[in-house]
Amino acid sequence: MKRKILITGCNGLLGQKLLEQLAFHPLFDLIATAKGQNRSPISEGYVFDTLDIVNEAQVKTVISKHQPHIIINTAAMTNVDACETEKENCTRANVDAVKFLVEAANSVGAHFIQLSTDFIFDGLGTGMYDEEAQPNPQSFYAESKLNGERMVQFFSKKWTIVRTIIVYGVVADMSRSNVILWVKKNLEEGKKINVVDDQFRTPTLADDLARGCILIAEKEAEGIFNISGKDFMSIYALAISVANFWNLDSSLISPSKSHTLNQPAKRPPVTGLSILKAQHKLGYNPLSFQEGLAEVEKQLRKIGYVNSKD
Repeated sequence: MKRKILITGCNGLLGQKLLEQLAFHPLFDLIATAKGQNRSPISEGYVFDTLDIVNEAQVKTVISKHQPHIIINTAAMTNVDACETEKENCTRANVDAVKFLVEAANSVGAHFIQLSTDFIFDGLGTGMYDEEAQPNPQSFYAESKLNGERMVQFFSKKWTIVRTIIVYGVVADMSRSNVILWVKKNLEEGKKINVVDDQFRTPTLADDLARGCILIAEKEAEGIFNISGKDFMSIYALAISVANFWNLDSSLISPSKSHTLNQPAKRPPVTGLSILKAQHKLGYNPLSFQEGLAEVEKQLRKIGYVNSKD
């Protein structure tokens, strides 16, 4: 018998990829939820319901109605600088809402899967954090995500935490941007951009992240898992790779230092996530960054994006 899997935030980048991969899945019946109207071009293979995760009563009602076996929470407030200036909203979305979801998951016996971030680390070492590394958040966003993790660990009866990092990809209506698309768009328009060369990450294709989450659901794996890309690079090197892949003018990209940006929230300088555990226990095998860019190009062509590679 198929198990019911419910995802929150199905209009987001990861949410749309999960919807694509879980619609008509042989093992799962999908319930996709979002705060607003469903924006997916896929209209069959799942049930859609409205769910605002900060509304405790609605969380209880929707979870009780659908009785899912698994819940994947992709919804969150992820604008790092906005979290620094709108702390109450950040706490509501990234901490309080997680508690509402965990309690609802417990009430129906669901396995709860929570998305988290590399930003929970201070980034002061050499990077490539594993699942046992000690968090030390440097921003309110990071603190809220760590507190969300603690809500899951303390209160959930069956749980998994998925930590990821710089998620990129394409949604059908182009309603979600990310660093890859931002660099590409600016260079196509001939604009000069400043990109930090003192922050290092392992960028993650959204399709790979969705696959990792589904592997966890399929195997009912519990605990903490890093699900990210496998290539470690600076944001500047990432931008140069984007320019070279799409034959754009890399001389428009200037390296800069984080402190010159005057951003409200502090970013960890060197993170990156080790995915050895996910590779060994889940069989997770992400694309390389170059393969990820090729997948982005393929998806841009599919939706008829005019400025894709010639």
